[in-house]
Amino acid sequence: MTDLSKVTSTCYCGAVQLEYSIEGDNLITSFICHCTDDRKITSSVHASNFVIKDNTLKHVRGQDNLTKYERKHGITTGDQMDSYFCKTCGSLLYRVSSGFPGTHILRLGAVDDFSLYDGALRPRVAQFCKDRVAWAEPCADVRQDPDNVLKPE
Repeated sequence: MTDLSKVTSTCYCGAVQLEYSIEGDNLITSFICHCTDDRKITSSVHASNFVIKDNTLKHVRGQDNLTKYERKHGITTGDQMDSYFCKTCGSLLYRVSSGFPGTHILRLGAVDDFSLYDGALRPRVAQFCKDRVAWAEPCADVRQDPDNVLKPE
């Protein structure tokens, strides 16, 4: 059984590894996003993400191998979004939004324990479904919302 207090994510080449807790309230949510920003940054039609409290994130290795891309305009919410990529392989590991202070948005595909994809990190909601491509079917048992449901009040 996976220790939810020590989950890891690794970039494609293995140079960067993160460790964090998704135990209890450290995991804020997990979601599928169909927004145009996530389409562009993933080169895909949607992104699978999860949000954790930032005080639980540790860089096991490769923090100096991360590069940051700051996007100040174009994000649907109007917030600044900083994206952290591995300099070697280009994997996007996490994002930090000015609109979600105290959190990190991590990528489900980088999680090392694949069993968590269908377990603790299974998406709970899909957002920006109004922008979903016509041929993509909604995921079963995942709440569908046409807009951004994660924006804090």
